[in-house]
Amino acid sequence: MKVLITGGAGFIGSHLAERLLQDGHKVAVVDNLSTGSLKNIEGFKGHRNFDFVEGDIRNAELLEPLIEQCEAVFHLAAAVGVKLIAEKPVHTIETNIGGTEVVLEAANKFGKKILIASSSEVYGKNEIVPFGEDDDIVLGSTRMSRWSYACSKAIDEFLGLAFHQQYNLGVVIGRFFNTIGPRQTGQYGMVVPRFVQRALRNEPILIYGTGQQRRCFCYVDDLIEAVTGLMGCGEAAGKVYNIGSNEEITIESLADKIIEMTDSKSKKEFVSYEEAYGRPIEDMMRRVPNVERIKKTTGWVPKTSTDKALRLIIEHFKQAK
Repeated sequence: MKVLITGGAGFIGSHLAERLLQDGHKVAVVDNLSTGSLKNIEGFKGHRNFDFVEGDIRNAELLEPLIEQCEAVFHLAAAVGVKLIAEKPVHTIETNIGGTEVVLEAANKFGKKILIASSSEVYGKNEIVPFGEDDDIVLGSTRMSRWSYACSKAIDEFLGLAFHQQYNLGVVIGRFFNTIGPRQTGQYGMVVPRFVQRALRNEPILIYGTGQQRRCFCYVDDLIEAVTGLMGCGEAAGKVYNIGSNEEITIESLADKIIEMTDSKSKKEFVSYEEAYGRPIEDMMRRVPNVERIKKTTGWVPKTSTDKALRLIIEHFKQAK
C-alpha cells in the first residue's frame, strides 16, 4: 500500500513513516519544514519506498497528485505547540483550517481514506475527566489566542465528519493526548524535551504556572500502533477516538522525576505563564483521556509507562549530544 503523510518530517510523522516503511508500505511525505526537520527523516530518506516532497499543505496543485497516487492519507500537518500558537495565531488558524480543507477536498475527489490528527486541546476548559469523545467542548474567550488552536482543531473535526456524512468519505479522527518520544523538540513549548535537555545541562527546570497541572503522556510508539490500527479498521470511519495514556502525573512531579533519572543538579524554578509566553495564557489543571472507544474498536491500549518513556527519551538526548 502507498500512504501519504502530511507533516511527515515532524516528530510524530517521522515515526509513523519509519514504521510504515518497516511494514513494507510505500510512503510519501509532504512537509514545509516549518516545524518539521530533515534530520527527523535522515535515517530512512534514502529508502527505495520513500519519497519526500517539500511544500505547503495549503497548495492544492501540490497535494492533489500526491493524494491521487496514494491509497490512504495520514493528515498530521498542523501548527503545534503553545509557544508557536501564542506567537503566531494567524499562522495557526490558516494552517490548521485551510490546510485540512485542502487535504479533505483532494481526498474526497479521489476517494481516499484519511485519518485526521486532532488534539485533546479541543476539550478546552471542560473539567469532567476522564474526557469522553462525545463530551462538551468548553473554550475560553477569543481574546486568549491559546484557544485559537483548540477551535481550529475542532473545525478540522467538524469538516472531516461533515465530509464523511455528506460524501461517505472514509474519515477517522484521532485526538492525541500529550505524545512524547525521541525527535520531539522543546522549541515550541513541549514540556518533556524541554525538561530533559535542561536537566542534562544542569540548568534550572522552568515550570510554568503552579506545576500542579496533571497530564498523561503517551509514548509515540503506542500512538503509532493506535493510528495504524484505526486506518486499517473499516468500523472506525466517521468516528472520533481519544489516543493517549491514562497514567497521570503533575508537571512538578515530572520535573522531579527527570532530575532524579538524569542525576541532574538542576533546580526547579516556577515561572508565570505571562513571563513564559509574553502574554496571559489559560491552562487546564487536568487532562485525562477515556480510551474505551478505541479499545473496543481495535483492541488498542497504551503499553509504555511514563518511566519507560522518559528513560528512552533521556537516552535519545544523551546520544544526540
